[in-house]
Amino acid sequence: MHAPFDDTPRHVLTPSSLNRLVRDLLGDALPQVWIEGELSNVAKPASGHLYFTLKDSSAQVRCAMFKLKASALRFRPIDGMQVLLRAKVGLYEPRGEFQLVAEYMEPAGEGALQREFEQLKARLNAEGLFEPGRKRTLPRYARRIGVITSATGAAVRDVLSVLARRWPLADVEVLPVPVQGREAPPAIVAMLNKASISGRYDVLLLTRGGGSLEDLWAFNDEAVARAIHASAVPVVSAVGHEIDFSIADFVADLRAPTPSAAAELLVPDAVAVDRHLQQLQQRMLTLQQRQLQAHAQRVDHLLARLQTQRPQARLQRDRERLLHLQRRLTAVLREQSQLRHVRLERLHARLMAQHPRARLPLLARRLAEQDQRLRRALAHVLERRQTRLRHAGHALHAVSPLATLERGYAILLDVEGKVVRSVRDAAIDMKLRARLADGELALRVDANGSESPRD
Repeated sequence: MHAPFDDTPRHVLTPSSLNRLVRDLLGDALPQVWIEGELSNVAKPASGHLYFTLKDSSAQVRCAMFKLKASALRFRPIDGMQVLLRAKVGLYEPRGEFQLVAEYMEPAGEGALQREFEQLKARLNAEGLFEPGRKRTLPRYARRIGVITSATGAAVRDVLSVLARRWPLADVEVLPVPVQGREAPPAIVAMLNKASISGRYDVLLLTRGGGSLEDLWAFNDEAVARAIHASAVPVVSAVGHEIDFSIADFVADLRAPTPSAAAELLVPDAVAVDRHLQQLQQRMLTLQQRQLQAHAQRVDHLLARLQTQRPQARLQRDRERLLHLQRRLTAVLREQSQLRHVRLERLHARLMAQHPRARLPLLARRLAEQDQRLRRALAHVLERRQTRLRHAGHALHAVSPLATLERGYAILLDVEGKVVRSVRDAAIDMKLRARLADGELALRVDANGSESPRD
């Protein structure tokens, strides 16, 4: 049987070139993916590579993780485990099988916890709970230490052993709390608040032994972090192993890599302190001896200077000088006293010449003369003003309306006191007042316009 005739050029592929082409297409389209599923058929041969199948309820895909990446895993993958992968999509060319080449793997639940951890860490850091400036310095010699941890764990035994060995003077109290499970965070918060309010402790140690991220999750709780931040007492955090970090570590005033290391940071080494005290004592004794020797030398030097300078002769010279100065001072004081006495007598004579008793008769005569002149001036002024007042009265009376009224004239006023100057200003029955020289008359305008006295 022959193929139908076709003029189209044929591009013929081999299985190898086809698989290579498909591999390249997959790598370009999906360079890296995150995928979550369940492990099955997990195998790790002598080569160190890891082979497994990742599946869900309706599909599966074969996966490979090469030795370099597989050796970095912090857990042992087993069948049935739910994991999260970061992988490249590819094709296994020899068999033409679709597969994923995994570069990173973590348990799916732990990955979710890790993401939650990072989100809380970023939020609390933005609020300033991790600021180095707010962290307090631990007391150098803590007298009372509160250890918040499980009463039955290995961590508390390590802490108590180190504290007792290094600094027996410290009073250590174990404040028991659960350190794992749902009941742990509220119990830790309550104990932190109680210890802070009590005022009994110089420092608090929040600690537990190692474990998985899920085991340590109580120390990644937001309420625990805020209780550490609000504590009135410095808090040291020592959670898990050296590679483990919790939110409590970032908020605490000091983070220790292990519970034992925290105990060593909390108290000094008694042996080292004793050795240091002995060194200080020896230095103090040496310093005292040196000071005593220096003082003794200084006393000897001063004694030699004293003997050289013959203080008795200097005292005699100073005594004679003092007597001479005393005689000079007495003479100066006597001379100044005499000068002041002469001046005082002169001032007394001048004062007596100006005494008020000598000036009183002259002042009395001057006062009598001024009084007479004042009386004559007042009489003259009063006479002149009375004359001017009489002349002004005559002139005012000549132009006064009252003088006109005395000649028989009258002034008409309306009820408001305004002057009526024309008959047009007076209406019928209008009440008027006539102002005469010796009084007033009440008037009313009658119907024919004639005026008649009001009854």
